[in-house]
Amino acid sequence: MRILVVGGAGYIGSHVTKSLLEAGHQPLVVDNLQTGKVENLLPGVPFVHADLRIPETLQGILNGCEGLVHLAALKAAGDSMSQPEKYAHHNISGTIQLLNAATESGVRYVIFSSTAAVYGDPQYTPMDEEHPTKPSNFYGYTKLAIEELLGWYAHLKGMRFASLRYFNAAGYDLDGKIKGLESEPNNLLPIVMEAVIGKRPFVEVFGTDYNTPDGSCIRDYIHVNDLADGHVRALEYLTRETDNPILNLGTSNGMSVLEILEHTKYLSHSNFDVRFGSRRLGDPAIVLAKADKAKSLLGWEAKRSDPKTLINSMLNVYRATN
Repeated sequence: MRILVVGGAGYIGSHVTKSLLEAGHQPLVVDNLQTGKVENLLPGVPFVHADLRIPETLQGILNGCEGLVHLAALKAAGDSMSQPEKYAHHNISGTIQLLNAATESGVRYVIFSSTAAVYGDPQYTPMDEEHPTKPSNFYGYTKLAIEELLGWYAHLKGMRFASLRYFNAAGYDLDGKIKGLESEPNNLLPIVMEAVIGKRPFVEVFGTDYNTPDGSCIRDYIHVNDLADGHVRALEYLTRETDNPILNLGTSNGMSVLEILEHTKYLSHSNFDVRFGSRRLGDPAIVLAKADKAKSLLGWEAKRSDPKTLINSMLNVYRATN
């Protein structure tokens, strides 16, 4: 099946592209390279430099594509609160342009990169797909708005979709074929890796007085190869079933910030500087996924998301590129 991967030069998108290729599909990557990396493009996979916000750049790209994986979005929650107009234009307006082009080209299947941020502050953990959706930042709202758009396009245009709500993606391709590092990362593990290789002077821990065993926040980390596998399985699900599923992709097994630091120091044989700061506004103590629905519908489960595999796969890439 010919599949357009929008945002396919990004961290997650490049891993999804690789998994689609290995599953026998024909991916075509579209990216504006705002955050995507040329070094993430895989040999033999066609690439088009285009931007969702400029409709004319999409003309003709979707011809012959049966499926679409939509991963292109701005994703910094803090920035979304100070620049909502930028996030609305990029995430929501860009998606509308893409969906219009997709329906005109006869695309049948859409896999959407959503987020746990649609839930907002956890009312219980682990969170299942029935958890109330009350985003606490504008980024999360944009993703929820897109899920609602997809529901309407499915109803009115016959388009089929699966929305995959990510938790904390981490790790790197276990085959070592994808090596592009994120620029100016906001997530914990890339920040820790930069400290390991000496690119960052210290790692700051935001809050050690949470109601958790060690006082630091607990998050659900999922290996990016597991995440990519979920996209392929979701696409293949759409080809044989008739519903439009919304699914969590996570492990239900969280690690705290301090546990991540301890594991990384042990596995890297390094002793980078750690500093302790106050809590950040809006950081819940515990965020965990319940992914039983993905296992039931897709036969999917996280198989590579243990701390050793996650951290070692990142150490390999960061040290090789340093």
